[in-house]
Amino acid sequence: MNFRRILFYNLLGVALVTSWWLPQFLVWSSVDDAIFWFFNQFITADYPTWTSLLAALNTRAFDKAMFVLLVVMLYIAMKRDPQGSWLKWGAIGFVMTVTALIFQDIIHNVMTYKHASPTAILDNVNLLSELTTLPAKDSASSSFPSDHGLMAMIFAAFMWRFADRLIAWTATALVVLVCAPRIMVGAHWVSDVSVGALSIALISLPWLLCTPVVSGAVHGLMQFLKRLTTRSGQQHRGIHHD
Repeated sequence: MNFRRILFYNLLGVALVTSWWLPQFLVWSSVDDAIFWFFNQFITADYPTWTSLLAALNTRAFDKAMFVLLVVMLYIAMKRDPQGSWLKWGAIGFVMTVTALIFQDIIHNVMTYKHASPTAILDNVNLLSELTTLPAKDSASSSFPSDHGLMAMIFAAFMWRFADRLIAWTATALVVLVCAPRIMVGAHWVSDVSVGALSIALISLPWLLCTPVVSGAVHGLMQFLKRLTTRSGQQHRGIHHD
């Protein structure tokens, strides 16, 4: 258990929340507005290639492609792991998925604070959905915190805990790839990711990954799967012998 690391990450998370919540600090409001309006000016018919690219990056198809990419990265992480095995990385993937589902449930059903995306509350904005026939998401009635961002951060955090540095840095880059398109079209404020999702990750994930909680769950699941496969193999050999 690494209390210094937990404390460091927790303090960063608390600092982010404090900088966003205290009324005397208007930094995030200014940053949100500046980034939204900068990208929104390019969502027009004058930039057809750019708007088409943004539309493609904000569809369910792109989300599914990202999920496939994460599965591929898990496989590559397993192959690069000197002690890697299907049992180990299958257990890591399962525990990570359960963790993500719990966090997603907390975001949607427990957290009380919500706010809408900039495209849902600001006037005279350019909407991507009016410029494309693709089913692209450019608005959200509840955009805080970014669930896409938090799910990607959970994946990256698990890779930093269990994979090598190349995989971990690649996973970190994927956080940007997942979050940036939503911010650029106005489906999220930048603070939905940089404050909302990141502060949750910094405050909560260290207590899972810098303590024996996740590693113990992975080890326990591995032992269970080993016993299950051993018993299944014994039964199969018994049937074959008969």
